[in-house]
Amino acid sequence: MSVRFSRYADSISGESTLVYSDLARKAAKEKGFKIINFGIGQPDLPTFKQIRDEAKKALDEGFTGYTPAAGIDELRAKVAEHLSSKYSQPVKKEEVIITPGAKTSLFLAFLMLINPGDEVIIPDPSFYSYAEVVKMLGGIPKLVPMKWSEEKGFELDIEAIENVITPKTKMIVFNNPHNPTGSLFSPKEVEALQELAKSKKVWLLSDEIYDYFVYDGEFRSVLEDSEWRDYVLYVNGFSKTFSMTGWRLGYLVAKEEIIRKASAIAATVYTCPTSFAQKGALAAFDTFEEVKSMISLFKRRRDVMYEELRKVKGFKTALAKGAFYMYPNISEILKEKGWTSKDFSVELIKNKGVTTIPGEVFSPITGKDFIRVSFALDENEIREGVKRIREFVDEILSH
Repeated sequence: MSVRFSRYADSISGESTLVYSDLARKAAKEKGFKIINFGIGQPDLPTFKQIRDEAKKALDEGFTGYTPAAGIDELRAKVAEHLSSKYSQPVKKEEVIITPGAKTSLFLAFLMLINPGDEVIIPDPSFYSYAEVVKMLGGIPKLVPMKWSEEKGFELDIEAIENVITPKTKMIVFNNPHNPTGSLFSPKEVEALQELAKSKKVWLLSDEIYDYFVYDGEFRSVLEDSEWRDYVLYVNGFSKTFSMTGWRLGYLVAKEEIIRKASAIAATVYTCPTSFAQKGALAAFDTFEEVKSMISLFKRRRDVMYEELRKVKGFKTALAKGAFYMYPNISEILKEKGWTSKDFSVELIKNKGVTTIPGEVFSPITGKDFIRVSFALDENEIREGVKRIREFVDEILSH
């Protein structure tokens, strides 16, 4: 029998960063390359020992059954306490739901508020899942290009965002620090976006999963506004800060009414987050010295990658201030070769065994001129990988 997918399933393109990892594995097998993976989207360090030990203890003690759909009370309370202390604005346990990963928190936020025909504004480029989920729910992503310069990188265009707001606009989606660009938006930009959301009475969905990966400048969270409950849905998780990507634990913070509805959906769709993983996550809040060391390591890696990328002909690279990505503009090379950024990434894998992510994965508009490279790997690998990129560019431009 032929398969007729639902319109929801049909709306998903399935394009993701993992496609290029698959290509790299094929190239490694065929040509014997040692792959240098600049496509990686997770810290390369193991989960900190205290967290692993607590999860093992929970397993040994038989803590393996269902938990409340919103997560165990201790973890919800710990998240609320942490955020209240960090941002000097009170967050209650009842305003937190623990989810199987931050992506699930994002999905719940969209599912609860987006109806078919609703418009969702997304600064462009962006994490590809935002627009995909909006489309799946029948919403209309409105991509608003950010401003770019080699000196400053990407900046929000608040005026452009305001200009596309219509009576159909339901939400603005915001990610800070930013994937894929490595930008850290200034407190002034964040405050301006918050004031715009409030004045236009639209929801602001803020994804702050990289909040501890800040190297230069000042980070402002949307939770620093005392009126956040009126318009904010805040998403974060344990994946990046505590190197727990495979544990799949995130959280959504919003007013109690929203969290109650999210909990009802959670109970229906996935029952609860993994029980023993939640116990491990409780210990994460005792590992901020380890987090601090990891961020120092990543700052050194960032500096190495920036210095090396500046040596590549045709690469215009802004210094990343946050997350663990850089997003060089390679438009001169693409124009010379008549290539897309996808062509560049695929040929680089085939010829040099280096994985990058084409900007088109993150943006059909601005992404065509960029690639994303991650510095979540050893400094020697960074040097070797960029050396191969430099050789590749020299070779293709000489023909």
